[in-house]
Amino acid sequence: MKNFKNYTMKRRLLSYIISGLLVISTTNCKDYLDVNPKGIITEEQLTSPEYTDGLVTAAYAYLPRVGAFDTMNPWIASIRSDDAYKGGGGLDDQPAWYQMEVFSLVNPNVGNNDGVWFQTYSGISRVNTAINAVNRMDEATYPLKTSRLAELRFLRGWMYLKLKQRYRWIPYIDENATVEEIPTISNHPDDAVNDLGLWQKIYEDFKFAAENLPESQAEVGRATKYAAEAFLAKTLLWMAYPEDERNQVTGIDAAKLTEALEYCNSIINSGKYSLAPDFAQNFLLEYDNASPESIWELQFTIDDGTPRGNLNEGNGLTAPWWNPYFSCCDFHKASYNMVNAFRVDDQGLPLFDTYNDAEVTASASAETTNELPYFANNTWDPRLGHTVAIPDFPWKYQDILYDSTGSRQPATYGYFHSMKENVRTDSPGLYDEFWMYNSKNQMEVRYDEVLLWKAEILIQLGREQEALPIINQIRERAANSTGRLKLPDGSFPVTYKVEPYVDGVNINWDKNTAWEALVWENRLEMAMEGRRFYDLVRWGIAAEVMNTYFEKESKRHSWIEIAYFTKGRDEYLPIPQAQMNWSQGVYKQNVGY
Repeated sequence: MKNFKNYTMKRRLLSYIISGLLVISTTNCKDYLDVNPKGIITEEQLTSPEYTDGLVTAAYAYLPRVGAFDTMNPWIASIRSDDAYKGGGGLDDQPAWYQMEVFSLVNPNVGNNDGVWFQTYSGISRVNTAINAVNRMDEATYPLKTSRLAELRFLRGWMYLKLKQRYRWIPYIDENATVEEIPTISNHPDDAVNDLGLWQKIYEDFKFAAENLPESQAEVGRATKYAAEAFLAKTLLWMAYPEDERNQVTGIDAAKLTEALEYCNSIINSGKYSLAPDFAQNFLLEYDNASPESIWELQFTIDDGTPRGNLNEGNGLTAPWWNPYFSCCDFHKASYNMVNAFRVDDQGLPLFDTYNDAEVTASASAETTNELPYFANNTWDPRLGHTVAIPDFPWKYQDILYDSTGSRQPATYGYFHSMKENVRTDSPGLYDEFWMYNSKNQMEVRYDEVLLWKAEILIQLGREQEALPIINQIRERAANSTGRLKLPDGSFPVTYKVEPYVDGVNINWDKNTAWEALVWENRLEMAMEGRRFYDLVRWGIAAEVMNTYFEKESKRHSWIEIAYFTKGRDEYLPIPQAQMNWSQGVYKQNVGY
């Protein structure tokens, strides 16, 4: 099963993953250390190429834990945006995520928060341990030394980037920090004018990686030069919108944008990547590590020689509640706002100003049929069918049609479900443990995303005419991605249409309209993938967008009536209280908490 995937890196040296855990224990949990070790790694072994490479593998092996159930998984960021509702068994099912969704009663003790911090810093600790082991090696004995250091710094940069987006003010701990020094490292130094110093450290990790990694790797999953350049560009895009002490964007740094553009161009001009001919290829198990868009993926497995594989446990709750196909748990439900965003006018263009006027007002029974006027009387961007599971539409490109029984609490969350992260009902990567885990990889950065970054940069630099063909390239791909969206009889469940922008014909392409189109395209292309909320924060428009969303959605769902985004606080989550306590006054709590 799944013999199309390369498991070389994942299967070898499994013992070193356990060894890595023994080596990197730096927590103050004494009970974990008061046990008799089952094996001992000597100093001599830790300076041999075999064991050192094992520690690098152990660092990679921890990455899925960073995105696991605790959770740094993209769908948690998705429900904090206007893309999705929490879903599940109701408001009291994982209430901490409901609090985060409506930005109400979120405080340093909120649930489902401390584990994210702890797990990610555990991964960083593992990387730092591996860096020190590699540094002890001689290049002549260990020819991979520089490239392995570059891989490790890439992994560390990726984890810090994830933390930085979520919390803003975080302690940066590198391989040189001693056990005595770590408790003294502040997340928010007194002399810090802004957080650009933290971004700079993340930038330096990715910069070293980009300069020292090969363009391709024999083993899938290992970081490459272009993966590092992509995250360098992403880091620079955060740095290009500096924020004040209250999380508000203070301007745009053209120099940072220009540097980010260089890395985007390097990836584009490499010739190694292209848009997949069908958007669907980015979300199908059989295209793991095979989509022409894939720049870097988190690797998941099922039949890899271990009892249950290395599964994507972070998505264990996001399958529908849909017997006999899926047993759990119907989290991550597409919002009505999100579905409305895919509506287009008769020219196949977005309804920028009126997209959210349409209402699903029919009875619950009518919502399960194609005759519902909401769908029949509107025209849709084809990316709707790739993103949202809708009753009587094909489930994940199958002849099986999704139906209303897949929704666990339709009166609360409606009938629309997220589909990109899920797999087919007959998928060889599906693992039923009541929680519906799967082994589909998670693309952390794609070529379409890099194209959108380039378009964003060009527009902000006043070169919007150069951005027009880039955005149209993505729209044209969407138009050509309808083949897998047909019903079993060969017809389409709705009318799909998307057309390119033509300056002076269907749009007046100036900087303002170009920016509106860019923001819109970003949302549709990356919908339900956890990018939207961080984009809104980065651009400085989160409060405006989210409160407009809440005002309308509260008329559709009474449980949203308490929702409100407080500008200057809700851009970031609070530092977990457990971490504040551990720091004994060294950490500063985020503003507003």
